[in-house]
Amino acid sequence: MGLGFTIDTPLKVAKYGIDSVVSIMEDHLIESMRKLYCRKNGVPYIPIREKDQDARAKRITAYLDLLKKLVDRQVELLRSTSFDDPDAEINRYFEMLPENHPKSKLYRVMQAANCSIKPELRERLKKVVVPGKIHVNIMTKVDKRNYDEDGQELAREFSDGLAALRGFANSTLSSSVVFSAGMNPSLYGYLEEFEDFFPMEAGIPVKGVILKVSDFRSAQVQGKFLAKKGIWVEEFRVESGLNCGGHAFATDGLLMGPILEEFREKRDVLNGELMAICQKALQGKGKLPLDEHIRFRVTAQGGVGNHEEHQLLMENYGVDAVGWGSPFLLVPEATSVDQETMTRLIEAKAADFFLSHASPLGVPFNNLRTSSGEVQRKARIEKGRPGSPCYKKVLSFNTEFTEKPICTSSRQYQFLKLKALEEQKGEKGYKEAKQELLEKDCLCEGLSAPAILANGGKPDRNLSAVTICPGPNLAYFKGVYSLKEMVDHIYGKVAIQLTPQRPQVFIKELQLTVDHFKKEWKKLQEHFEHKKASTLKKSKVNLELGIGYYQQWLSQIKNMTDGERTRMQEALEEAKGYFASVSFS
Repeated sequence: MGLGFTIDTPLKVAKYGIDSVVSIMEDHLIESMRKLYCRKNGVPYIPIREKDQDARAKRITAYLDLLKKLVDRQVELLRSTSFDDPDAEINRYFEMLPENHPKSKLYRVMQAANCSIKPELRERLKKVVVPGKIHVNIMTKVDKRNYDEDGQELAREFSDGLAALRGFANSTLSSSVVFSAGMNPSLYGYLEEFEDFFPMEAGIPVKGVILKVSDFRSAQVQGKFLAKKGIWVEEFRVESGLNCGGHAFATDGLLMGPILEEFREKRDVLNGELMAICQKALQGKGKLPLDEHIRFRVTAQGGVGNHEEHQLLMENYGVDAVGWGSPFLLVPEATSVDQETMTRLIEAKAADFFLSHASPLGVPFNNLRTSSGEVQRKARIEKGRPGSPCYKKVLSFNTEFTEKPICTSSRQYQFLKLKALEEQKGEKGYKEAKQELLEKDCLCEGLSAPAILANGGKPDRNLSAVTICPGPNLAYFKGVYSLKEMVDHIYGKVAIQLTPQRPQVFIKELQLTVDHFKKEWKKLQEHFEHKKASTLKKSKVNLELGIGYYQQWLSQIKNMTDGERTRMQEALEEAKGYFASVSFS
């Protein structure tokens, strides 16, 4: 969801029992939001200056503690409201639950009950009102080393990733850290420094670990790595490689259906393996053991757009929950998106949602062609001043031209790189390299700005251009929705009208993956590399297996209209026909 879009989401949805995830990678934004919400809520604000000792971690801890304090206050207020008022938030809390939820059933019993037992039922309901969890996200690749005022490199624990983890670990939250973008051994090892990640007397840690993974093997490798340290992974969050928002990590042709099938078949065995490894490690450290009945959760996310797809993942693959991200960008009650960007999202065509080279991390990044950030990037190029001023330096990793790392989207790097590229002018690959370079954008400012703007503020240095990173699925949502409308849509109580051309979630992912393959295949024809050829050959095999899986799967799925079935069959045959024409001989 980006840095700023969910930075204050807990203050909007946690009181209704809805979990959310806050990115804690950008401490400048976090400090700005703490200042804003302290003043809004009459809480004393004591600034944590950038030059203060361990400022990054302390800013994160202070903001997370503020969120918890304000959410707890909201929940107490919600519990004090009367069920007699149809618009009271306590009614809203229960009305947004799925109909088969035990709390929802009890709520309906209370509504139908006679006057004599109604007060008792209402008290029971108030006791089961609990806030949603405030989880945090750390993108493992964003782990820059930092320097003191004299230019000396600071110790490893003051890197961006480790300081962020320390900020969360020192907070009063009882929630989990979501690690995304792959394994970072130093960051994972740092978990051992904090008691909250080890079991307490009940056999459950105070703070948990959630891993975003692309496939079963990734879950297996990372899960065992952490289990050997006595760290239990409470959830494996399976995300589509390309049919998602933010950074996109294309798999080698592996598709969601077969991936989830493997999790369904092997999760019990993996749970047993991780449990045995973790208990042994805990015993060796002299720690309390895990609850022997503990089981990790498997969740899925990426491109889900309606209740039928949500239920398909829950029922066919046995996932414990389904994640929804991008559609909530159109829900002001849940996320922070400024009005101008909201309008641009709604008016955008499907072709305006694209996979770009905007990220300085060198990872494909979902983007919007019509965003004000893209408009600003192009205007700077036209003025002969490509690149961005770099104040926050969160993504400064490149040492191609400088001793200290700088960001590839910065004006400094762009100037130096363009100068170097001029020497290759006319050579093969020059135009592509230049275009890819100029696509880089400042994500630190662009992804932070909407949170400030949506709350009526003005970003520092007036850098108000917004970069937004929705998944391709958002192209089919065309309106601004209330929180209840979106939640009811997810649970099948109502159906938001989506663009008719929207493909089924698995087919959309297949189309995106085939398109990605075609681009890489074209590059291979222009410039052959053995390593790339080997990777594409593997992708072709996996994609053909995935297509075969879906063709067999399609004949077994009952909850699908004839029109949907026909469209899926046609898409699968088209993809199958394309790969029949691809040869590596």
